[in-house]
Amino acid sequence: MTIEKATFAAGCFWGVEAAFAAIPGVTATAVGYEGGSLEQPSYKDVCTDQTGHAEVVELDFDPARVGYEQLLDAFFALHDPTTLNRQGPDWGTQYRSAIFFHSPEQEAAARAKIAQLTAEGRYAPKRIVTRVEPAQTFWRAEEYHQRYLEKRGLSSCHI
Repeated sequence: MTIEKATFAAGCFWGVEAAFAAIPGVTATAVGYEGGSLEQPSYKDVCTDQTGHAEVVELDFDPARVGYEQLLDAFFALHDPTTLNRQGPDWGTQYRSAIFFHSPEQEAAARAKIAQLTAEGRYAPKRIVTRVEPAQTFWRAEEYHQRYLEKRGLSSCHI
């Protein structure tokens, strides 16, 4: 079995992680921070909106069971990709919409999905502001953030 990684930023990572964890073929999830300049950032650091990190979910998936295209579909269904640095009541660059690709194939698929959704007019008259960036260092969030909703018996948060 070959396992691949995917990393998505779609606002507060608690609900995003729960949604991805429920997809058959996703074998592991972790929440953390990516795309910033500070080494080993904490949640408190990231919440200052000064580190450049996004709240992300890094997941392992079995491409024989779930394709990257399906993960992209889930990503776009989970949040509003037209709101810059905001999801629901949460605002700041840490809540931006971003896809951190792990291969040229993931980059091409992400860019093609954005082009497809734009051509379909799915979000018109708004435009998709999702950033497509190379995966950088994934900094795992504090343990109390991992499977946050599951640990509390919740299925979703405010979004």
